[in-house]
Amino acid sequence: MSLDVALIRQQFPILSRQVNGQPLVYLDNAATTQKPQAVIDALVDYYSQCNANVHRGAHYLSDEATKRYEKARVTVANYINAQRSEEVIWTSGTTEAINLVANGAAQRLTAGDEVLITEMEHHANLITWQQACKRSGASLKIVPIHNNGELNLEAFHELLSERTVIVAMPHVSNALGTINPVKQLTEAAKAKGALVMIDGAQGVAHGAIDVRDIGCDFYAFSGHKLFGPTGIGVLWGRYDVLADWPVWLVGGEMIASVTYEDASWGELPNRLEAGTPNIAGVIGLAAAVEWLQAYDRADIWAHEQALLTRATELAEQTPGLKIIGTAANKIGVLSFVIDGMHPADIGFILDKQGVAIRTGDHCAQPLMKRLNVPGTARASFTIYNSMDDVEALFKAIDKARKMLA
Repeated sequence: MSLDVALIRQQFPILSRQVNGQPLVYLDNAATTQKPQAVIDALVDYYSQCNANVHRGAHYLSDEATKRYEKARVTVANYINAQRSEEVIWTSGTTEAINLVANGAAQRLTAGDEVLITEMEHHANLITWQQACKRSGASLKIVPIHNNGELNLEAFHELLSERTVIVAMPHVSNALGTINPVKQLTEAAKAKGALVMIDGAQGVAHGAIDVRDIGCDFYAFSGHKLFGPTGIGVLWGRYDVLADWPVWLVGGEMIASVTYEDASWGELPNRLEAGTPNIAGVIGLAAAVEWLQAYDRADIWAHEQALLTRATELAEQTPGLKIIGTAANKIGVLSFVIDGMHPADIGFILDKQGVAIRTGDHCAQPLMKRLNVPGTARASFTIYNSMDDVEALFKAIDKARKMLA
């Protein structure tokens, strides 16, 4: 059964507004998704009905907030098929989640160890491991990509060795849309005894995520790319790995006991969640997951792929336009450059027509250098985008080409 996009769009208040006197065409979903009314209502309800700190309050509001907070953990755990809800660690987003893992790894890595990442990394999954290797003396190895944006699998297997301690890779490239075969790569890494960290920021909203099926040790994602609030994210980790993972942030909530001389840490998930959490964000993220689960994932995937197919057809018909990232297996991301036009100028002119896209290096400067481009213009599609949005995008691109010719 296909999606009723018109009805879906009605659930997103922001999509009815105008920008620069034009109807908003929002195509910057890889940066952040818009929020359905169900998520907005969940945030308002928390703040207006049970705003209180969680876990330790000896009163009704705290008890109610704690129940909603921990129910949200179960909701997210089920969504990604975690074995235990305690494996879901709340963070501020993907970046903090990766930093939590990398900072712990830096305490265990030694000279001679190797960390394997890819050429298509977002800075959040590059700089973290770069710095962890600098602190520990380990070596950072980079798996190259092919010119079409696909990972060089042969090179991956050549670089993977008995010295590989960590493999960190994106589920999906934010700049290219490439979907990596993470299950296959994880199996190869585990055969060498390596831990596997997956940056799932772009993967979590596109297709079902099953962390047990993938077989990885860590999976990180952000709520705001999953129709949830900003400032909330998830680090999922296998219980036996997280149970003694080095703590990063210390303070309230995460302790078992404290004296003036020392402290001991509590059990999961508390030991990795220091301080007052983003309670509203957690509740909002759970609302987003519940909202999304009302739709068939196969229908969502088919819809997004239809949008990408049409956008690709129109791109190939546009003189001077070159698609950057043509992997056979992609999510709904179209990155492109146009001869004689800087990506920033493209974005500026499209914005004047109400079309919101992303321009620049997409927090992937080494990747842009590898592809020999200063940056790209990027349109990214999701459940509430329509074929009309795709047509509006290329109508705006045509106007930009004529203006800047």
